Amino acid sequence: MAKRKRNRALEQEDLFLGSAPIVDQRITETVEKNYMPYAMSVIISRAIPEIDGFKPAHRKVLYTMYKMGLMNGPRTKSTNVVGQTMKLNPHGDASIYETLVRLTRGNEALLHPFIDSKGTFGKQYSSEMAYAASRYTEVKLDPFCSEIFGGIDKDAVDLVPNYDNTMKEPVLLPTSFPNILVSANMGIAVGMASRICSFNLAEICDGTIEILKDPDTTAEKLLEIVKAPDFPGGAFLLYNREQLLHIYETGKGSFRMRARYSYDKEANCIDIVQIPYSTSLEIIMKKLTELVKEGKLKEISDFRNEIDRNGFKLTLDLKRGVDPDALMEKLYAMTALQDDFSCNFNVLIDGTPVQTGIVGILKEWIRFRMSCVKRELSYDLKKKQERMHLLVALGKILLDIDLAIKIVRETKNDKDVVPNLMEGFSIDQIQAEYIAEIKLRNLNKEYILDRVKELEELRKEIEDLNDLVKSDARLKKYIARQLMEVKRKFGMPRRTQLIYEETIKAAPKVAPEVENYPVRIVLSREGYFKKITMQSLRGSDELKFKEGDFLRMAEESDNTKKLIFFSDRGQCYKSQVAAFDCTKASALGDYVPAKLKFDAEERCLFGKSLSEYNENHHFIFIFENGKAVRVPVTAYETKSLRSKLTGAYSTASPITAIFYEEEPFEIVLVSDAKTAVTLNTSLIPVNATRTSRGVAVFDLKKGGRVVEAFSASDCPYEQPSAYRRLKIPAKGIKLTEHDIRKQQISLIE
Repeated sequence: MAKRKRNRALEQEDLFLGSAPIVDQRITETVEKNYMPYAMSVIISRAIPEIDGFKPAHRKVLYTMYKMGLMNGPRTKSTNVVGQTMKLNPHGDASIYETLVRLTRGNEALLHPFIDSKGTFGKQYSSEMAYAASRYTEVKLDPFCSEIFGGIDKDAVDLVPNYDNTMKEPVLLPTSFPNILVSANMGIAVGMASRICSFNLAEICDGTIEILKDPDTTAEKLLEIVKAPDFPGGAFLLYNREQLLHIYETGKGSFRMRARYSYDKEANCIDIVQIPYSTSLEIIMKKLTELVKEGKLKEISDFRNEIDRNGFKLTLDLKRGVDPDALMEKLYAMTALQDDFSCNFNVLIDGTPVQTGIVGILKEWIRFRMSCVKRELSYDLKKKQERMHLLVALGKILLDIDLAIKIVRETKNDKDVVPNLMEGFSIDQIQAEYIAEIKLRNLNKEYILDRVKELEELRKEIEDLNDLVKSDARLKKYIARQLMEVKRKFGMPRRTQLIYEETIKAAPKVAPEVENYPVRIVLSREGYFKKITMQSLRGSDELKFKEGDFLRMAEESDNTKKLIFFSDRGQCYKSQVAAFDCTKASALGDYVPAKLKFDAEERCLFGKSLSEYNENHHFIFIFENGKAVRVPVTAYETKSLRSKLTGAYSTASPITAIFYEEEPFEIVLVSDAKTAVTLNTSLIPVNATRTSRGVAVFDLKKGGRVVEAFSASDCPYEQPSAYRRLKIPAKGIKLTEHDIRKQQISLIE
């Protein structure tokens, strides 16, 4: 029984596998045979545009509409077009209709739309404005399409069978202008992508004509003619010549765009009327909502979407006293109202994806267009030659009309008329068929003479066409004339205006909003910093330090203040209170040298929080050699946000202590000889030079040192006033026995 079940399972497995043997296969071989065909299909047949500026999906929709006769006459329902397009594109009605929508005038995605539309087709600048169902909208081809289909019925491009071999479709469309650079296009394939911005039609026509005249035209020369990209949504382009030149040369790079706005003084509101092509209304409004909720956009009282029949409008209601221009600079920096457009000019050329600049694309288009024009002219030439062939026979009839009538009248059988005419006038079968089909009423001298005159004109036209087809120089002039005509008929002024970067204010760097609240900051002798909230201080948490460490500085501050720290190597480091995390009083805290990246073995001596750099406040530096100096706080103010200043004070003598002075106060200096002086800080001269060595304030014996310094209010000695001196330099007074013992204890600690 078990054996029967096992055999049945093996039979089912063989059935599932198709009875095919399982063989080992190298991963490289699997990729080559299975993955690469798929990747190439996506690149060639779906995502990357070709030199005519269309992807296959675009081309199938437009060609279907052309074959439906929608170049002229009334519009038809979009659903009719979608259904007919499925004969060429079997990917489903939804994807076909979405492709059609982007090509319409109503969607506003293209500078020159290919489809004249009626109904709701959404908008390129909105991701949520949905287009109506295809049964409600109507479309026809725009007159502009005459420039993409010209010559298609004259063998200008190859036609290939559709997917079920029931009809033919063009491989490319014979566009009479470089549509690849006029219609914006984006596609993501496998392993590559394409993003081509649109350019002004008139400028592109002029640039192409320049290359037709001079094939050695450089990107730099072309930049003078084709000023910059141009978009249907307008807005401003921040002109950077170097960036644009790089794009023109390589086909890769980016440029910045910013929204256009107007200020309504009476309503106190900003109306944003054009936005960058690369963003959408919803992205901007979402960011504005976030900024308002976070309290970073307090200048705005309300904002709303006011898009109507007149076009795009986003209105910002301002609070009283707000500068609209300053606010817009802030919004440019914080939102997508200023956005980058990244270019990646990947184009299929002869079935191969190529990344190239504008000059390269235009040269390839010229090569493609010359091929189309040659084929179109050859078609006309062939038709004229065929017509002339018939008229030559008609000329022979003119010599003896009576003979022609006699041959037809005397021929007994209908099938013998053509052979008899061939024999009677020494003409071929095609000519004889033509003669035989002429109506009896046309066998008169006037009709035949008119046709013979036409023969002379045909000879001249054929000779001219022959010369034109064989001459590349004449072909280029012919294409240039076509481009000039396209420019005359469809050229428009630029919609995207240029702003030169050097003429605008630099967008301010907007620092993130810092929440403000009161804190107590603490610095230990070893350089550990604590930021403690008042709520934490009200608890039972006790201020603690690691063993051997003790308090050096403690003060009330707030979270928005600046911090300045001085090291033992004559350097100062800047930070902000907000840069440190809140901690408990009992925690160790942040080690300042590590947090602010001090130099190796550099120690932190002093720290202070500042709300501003007050010119009437000073840092006081006491040196071991008995000298001291007062330096204004403003000496440490810098225009840029520098985090480190060298030469913060003199290193000619080791530093003993640093104080911060708002108003003059008394300090106590103690020497290694157990003598002390108490001085008022006003006696110490002010020097604006940070590295000043100061003046002597303590008259020391040779080799003596100042080993301690205290503010009189924090002095551990019982009577600091006993050591007061009114002039400098001052001789020290011997410490009392009680104070000597305190000094010894402090030195041991």
